[in-house]
Amino acid sequence: MSISEDEIKFLAYWEENRERQAKLSYQFLMGLPYGLLFSIPLIINFFMGKFWYKRADAVGISQFNPMVLVIAVFLIAIFVAIVSRKFRWERLEQQYREIKAKRGKEAKRQGEVD
Repeated sequence: MSISEDEIKFLAYWEENRERQAKLSYQFLMGLPYGLLFSIPLIINFFMGKFWYKRADAVGISQFNPMVLVIAVFLIAIFVAIVSRKFRWERLEQQYREIKAKRGKEAKRQGEVD
């Protein structure tokens, strides 16, 4: 149950980058493309509606302000961006802690053997 070379590389990488990736601004900027990928189809669907059902488009535009949709889509993009990167950070942090515990157990076991 020895620590692999990949785990050693991950420990070095995560110790160097974990504080930077924990910042909210970093999570927002790195997650924004994923958030936009998730939310842009909503805007496209709304504006493409005029091509597939004209009456629904006429009623929708007269009773609905499209800026509300744009604001909602950007809020969704921001939420998805931050949550997805926060989840990724938590997953990597958990992996880091598991490898550190594994390394500690291995060091303790080697200390007992010697």
